[in-house]
Amino acid sequence: MISIDFLASPNIDARSPDVDVGLIVIHAISLPPNRFGGPGVTQLFTNTLDPQEHPYYAGIHQLRVSAHFFIRRTGEVIQFVDPQMRAWHAGASSWRGRERCNDFSIGIELEGCDTLPFEAVQYELLADLLADLCERFPIEGITGHSDVAPGRKTDPGPYFAWGRLRRCLEALGCPQIAALIEPKGAPEELEASLMTWPFPVSGRPD
Repeated sequence: MISIDFLASPNIDARSPDVDVGLIVIHAISLPPNRFGGPGVTQLFTNTLDPQEHPYYAGIHQLRVSAHFFIRRTGEVIQFVDPQMRAWHAGASSWRGRERCNDFSIGIELEGCDTLPFEAVQYELLADLLADLCERFPIEGITGHSDVAPGRKTDPGPYFAWGRLRRCLEALGCPQIAALIEPKGAPEELEASLMTWPFPVSGRPD
């Protein structure tokens, strides 16, 4: 059973009652960019980001965005939006010819960036969360933000190991959910480079 903390985001609205949740979108985020562990992400999703706190925040503090779940590198899982409700996570997007992915998707953010590997615990918790969500909703696909908003978004980025996520799901006895993952990811012989730990101290954000 996953331990999940709840922190309500105001950036939500109701889904159309005739729309089934059929997609899960995997994201990555760090605030400030490439820095981990601070309150920036939770502040962004709760509209409390201080534009004076960091130069980058001056350009984003007025954004109204959210995600259903956020998985920190430490293994903490925070829920901002009930999956029955619509979170504002995907923006302009399309999947299998359907526009407005927010209408029918669940957004899961991982604390990470485009230039560093993710933590092992994040894959394990993500697999657990996917297994739970796929029991509750008629999920047809699991994909990345960059796949529903190509050219506009890059997350979860080249260091996200889709093959590792598949193996975590298979280890849980959920090969049918692993089969829903759409991005192929890196070839298996290259995937080890996406999971190399520990970094030199100078290579790890504070």
